[in-house]
Amino acid sequence: MLKRTTKSTVSKISSFTADEKDPIAIRIEHICKWFGDLLVLKDVSLEIAKNEFVCIVGASGSGKTTLLRMLNGLAEIDVGRILVDGTEVHGPRRDMAMVFQQFDLFPWKTIEKNISFPLDLAGMDKAEIAERVKAAVTLVGLDGFESKYPNQLSGGMKQRVGLARALVVRPSVLLLDEPFGAVDAQTRETLQEELLKIWSDLRQTAVFVTHSIDEAITLADRIVVMSARPGQVSGILEVDIPRPRTVESVRRDSRYPGLREQVRALIGGQEGNHE
Repeated sequence: MLKRTTKSTVSKISSFTADEKDPIAIRIEHICKWFGDLLVLKDVSLEIAKNEFVCIVGASGSGKTTLLRMLNGLAEIDVGRILVDGTEVHGPRRDMAMVFQQFDLFPWKTIEKNISFPLDLAGMDKAEIAERVKAAVTLVGLDGFESKYPNQLSGGMKQRVGLARALVVRPSVLLLDEPFGAVDAQTRETLQEELLKIWSDLRQTAVFVTHSIDEAITLADRIVVMSARPGQVSGILEVDIPRPRTVESVRRDSRYPGLREQVRALIGGQEGNHE
């Protein structure tokens, strides 16, 4: 299980800077995206506040992952623009990090080297790299596994490595593309609770794509529901369940059934797996 984060660990991980005068971290303005003749996203606009946790749900093909990739500068924007901390996105940014559904770990590298990879690539000082990696390893509860290789870890532990690799760059914005979709249900709930604790300590702006309504309610301050292709924002719901949260406390909250039904109603007859 995850070790409780200390203040010193948090300070070593979360020393990013941003314009504190503007309360909005991300502005998505009238985004449209085509793949050939296929319109995937149509006139998508959204504002996400600093330190807010937003989950995006919708049927397969609604453009959730495409939108996340455009946020990270990994996919071209055809129409509209995205601004992060007031700066327009034209490519990958050092103050943003993304966690993917597939673990995408280098099998020939140790866990320590997988986590340090983006820092090594940036040519950072070795002493600084060691300090950051140590803090990230502790934050995600992987102490003692630094010298292991990915094939020696469970799926849940591999995803912790992916999360640590994202956190080690000290991003102001954390993007997560169905990061727990490839693990079993019990591990998924464990990882949700661990992410809740990490986010509670770091308070980064987080955008989390998921097919699971339950997962979205557990994690989010707001849930953005995307329509079927072409993807549009069909509704935004506030999750007014108090923090700190656990999976169990969310399920027991009197507001949970109503929120779940509201999300299901917004999704409507869209195809896809919505737990």
